[in-house]
Amino acid sequence: MILPHPVFRPYISVMSCLMETLTYAGGLILIIVQDAATKTVLMFAYANVEAAVLMKSTGFAHYYSRSRQKLWKKGEESGHLQKIFEIRVDCDADCLLYFVEQTGCAWHEGYFSCFFREIHEKIVLPKYKNPEELSSKG
Repeated sequence: MILPHPVFRPYISVMSCLMETLTYAGGLILIIVQDAATKTVLMFAYANVEAAVLMKSTGFAHYYSRSRQKLWKKGEESGHLQKIFEIRVDCDADCLLYFVEQTGCAWHEGYFSCFFREIHEKIVLPKYKNPEELSSKG
């Protein structure tokens, strides 16, 4: 049996209760991901029930890719893992907010956050790595 990260363990009993009340529209729930230390918004993704169960049991972020139609563990191929530290549920129980410890960059283009540019395409974050250095889109 895989145990969750020690920091995540206090949230298991609360999550066990809330997990049963979550609303999955079309089988998916919205996930907003923030860096636990800086509160920087890292990314937006979806999870299905299986991803939520894996996240709960491992302590690492798992998502469901709508474009690839499959489950994925963030950083599984690239090594840019997201260790879960806290999870919050919105008032409608149809969106989760993950606070994570991000290893490396959160986006496959090499930026720490997927939100690296303004609406007029001005780049506002430094590039963490060149995309060629990343092993995958994880």
